[in-house]
Amino acid sequence: MTLRIGNASGFYGDRSDAVREMLTGGELDVLTGDYLAELTMLILARDRLKDPAAGYARTFLRQMEECLGLAHERSVKIVTNAGGLNPSGLAGRLRELAERLGIPVRVAHVEGDDLTAGLPRALASAHAGDAPLAAHAPLAAHAYLGGFGIAACLRAGADVVVTGRVTDAALVTGPAAAHFGWQPEEYDRLAGAVVAGHVLECGAQATGGNYAFFADHPLDRLRHPGFPLAELHEDGGCVITKHPGTGGVVDVGTVTAQLLYETGGARYAGPDVTARLDTVRLSQDGPDRVRVEGVRGEPPPPTLKVGLNRLGGFRNEVAFVLTGLDIERKAELVRRQMRDALGAAGPAPAEVRWDLVRTDRPDAGTEETASAVLRLVVRDRDQRAVGRAFSGAAVELALAGYPGFHMPAPPGKGTPYGVFEAVHVPQDAVEQVAVLPDGRRVAVPPPGRTRALADVERPPLPEPLPDGPTRQAPLGLVAGARSGDKGGDANVGVWVRSEQAWRWLAHALTTRTFRQLVPESRTLTVERHVLPDLRALNFVVEGILGEGAAAQHRFDPQAKALGEWLRSRHLDIPEALL
Repeated sequence: MTLRIGNASGFYGDRSDAVREMLTGGELDVLTGDYLAELTMLILARDRLKDPAAGYARTFLRQMEECLGLAHERSVKIVTNAGGLNPSGLAGRLRELAERLGIPVRVAHVEGDDLTAGLPRALASAHAGDAPLAAHAPLAAHAYLGGFGIAACLRAGADVVVTGRVTDAALVTGPAAAHFGWQPEEYDRLAGAVVAGHVLECGAQATGGNYAFFADHPLDRLRHPGFPLAELHEDGGCVITKHPGTGGVVDVGTVTAQLLYETGGARYAGPDVTARLDTVRLSQDGPDRVRVEGVRGEPPPPTLKVGLNRLGGFRNEVAFVLTGLDIERKAELVRRQMRDALGAAGPAPAEVRWDLVRTDRPDAGTEETASAVLRLVVRDRDQRAVGRAFSGAAVELALAGYPGFHMPAPPGKGTPYGVFEAVHVPQDAVEQVAVLPDGRRVAVPPPGRTRALADVERPPLPEPLPDGPTRQAPLGLVAGARSGDKGGDANVGVWVRSEQAWRWLAHALTTRTFRQLVPESRTLTVERHVLPDLRALNFVVEGILGEGAAAQHRFDPQAKALGEWLRSRHLDIPEALL
């Protein structure tokens, strides 16, 4: 017995026609859509401040306007977290839509994740005296729920299930538990579904999108990658594939890349189960088919993750273009002039950050390639400190600054920025409720067994390669990488495709080498996790993203290209691997 679960959205703003493509492209039992990210929750919170009836992914409602009838005709269940901050509101709109279109679908939703009002009480004991939490009430505080609320809705006959903040993998574990009748303590089966859900959750990233080794495939094949699906089995194993004839590629490399994305150590914790990523085995099962098996699970941790989104203050920025000679001296002149101007205008912004990006080159053939960019970002809790006084100070240098002064655009008036923070509450402090199609409210109990997280024992490293000639070359000639954000931290998963390359990588790419290749990590905590069955290393860099993606702490605020930067760095690589 196989359950075919597909994905049609990896983020709020993903390809709008993917729902239709997945419903018409081949056989499917369940279609999921992941619309929520840490940053998205802040966006939806701000939407709801303007309109209390908002707070959900409006694009999903438009997709259902076109495709709800198609899903009903094909008997495909729809499971989505597009409810965001207002799952009951979206469920109500879907019922109105179905009635207007004359489609007899049963809609259910899951709630209980919203802790915004009760968060101070839930955290009172664990975070007593926490000044940041006390001083800045969150716009949104949502617990990451598991899949058993979804399962309850499906078992009650729902055709569409809407959730708020659940784990991304819950969109798969819920339907799987309902279909196969899994119980809460069937940890290996649940862990297998978690791994399948993690691969599916980011859509085309599992089918060749954002893939490090994209150059190995014809570009026409990658122009319009299909979305992924999992053929899930009763024992928790699965095959990752895509609809026949769609673009993209599914191979061990694309699945490995997505498995490493936004993860940490070998224990991948969730509300229902802790999946052991160090037990995952991948094998090619034919063209565009990868078999996933061997996944082991353990009881979930005793706490639930809660994502807090709050306003951190106001920010503004300006970029100065420096062209030709004396770049460093021009940059220093601007710094001194801005420092003087801001000091004279009143209290200086609380946070001031300068970055000089040396995109210039000598004897350049174009003005653009002869230019560097000096970027100034300021932050403060008071909008006035980063507003008109800051903008005016920059603009007034137009005729009094360095030779060739110009800016791509003048600074604005200062805009609010968000901050993401993760905290944890006891599992039993959250009351998950499945609201069934007939309106009945069914409580979903917390796990009966839990286990505190602990690091796994370090696995043995492979035998190193014998000594031989090496040469300086980019790491990416041998290794792939994928990186992403988790709050203020970033992860960089690095993997290789042969046993010989693994024997080199496991010994060569240490935390010390990582810090040398990524200089901004040198003062930060860097953890390395070894996953031998995937021939992979996973690095977690704590604090590199400051207060999270919404705070725009660095040039690449979500660390999406951190892995590609690492791959471009040179180190001594055995010639036998090149």
